[in-house]
Amino acid sequence: MMRGLILWAAIACATLAAPLRAEIDGHGPDAWRVTGVAADDVLNMRMGPGTRYLVIDSLPPNARGLQQVTCVPLLIPSIYHKLTEAQRNALPQRWCLMRTGDFAKAGWVAQRFLMEDVDLPTDRTTVERSEITVHQSGDAMIDAAARLVGDLYAAFEGQSGAAQNPFNPTQATQFFFAGITPDLAGHGADVLYDAQDFQGRITRIAADPDQPMLRGMITINVDFTNFGQADRAVFRLRADTAQSGAPVRIFRVEHDGWSFPQ
Repeated sequence: MMRGLILWAAIACATLAAPLRAEIDGHGPDAWRVTGVAADDVLNMRMGPGTRYLVIDSLPPNARGLQQVTCVPLLIPSIYHKLTEAQRNALPQRWCLMRTGDFAKAGWVAQRFLMEDVDLPTDRTTVERSEITVHQSGDAMIDAAARLVGDLYAAFEGQSGAAQNPFNPTQATQFFFAGITPDLAGHGADVLYDAQDFQGRITRIAADPDQPMLRGMITINVDFTNFGQADRAVFRLRADTAQSGAPVRIFRVEHDGWSFPQ
């Protein structure tokens, strides 16, 4: 009876916390799987984030389709980027509150035993990660700018952690003006898709047909669908003289009614 109450409470917490997690990070794997557990062993699920908590259930070594509710310590990008390397290294082992897709099990597990379940079959609509096609104009500088924007989307969709997030200030100068990288922390899907959640596909990346370049500023349009609705992001790029070699970088992203930076 007690175990049933504990499991019910964990599932209830998971259900209530899910919208909060989506609001905090806005983007992440749809499913997780167990990794690094021997074939004759199980992964313990605990009442709280640590070995001092009671084991309330377990997952088989090949468990897939797990849903992540939240993890501690909390390491959203806006917090992660403020920590020094020494502070990051001193953080305790990370634990995540996980649940099975059917809500039959829920509990805390050590994050080192989890990985993204990228090949999970599903009967629900997911993000269509088709190849990003960048249309060429024939002008070398404009085409390089379009490819840079395409690489930004590919890097964001392909990231496996905060360190690989192209909005991470340590990575951002590959895509953005050096002067705006401090403002990028905590952003991502909102800048690229004008939404915290994305479920659709990019349909076209190309230079603006009417004014691809004006006085050194290049304009690249990204057309995409999100939850069935057509949308567009407009990228403005020019040479960033603050970076070595003055590479062409993004200095502004515009959506209908707003832009980044504001």
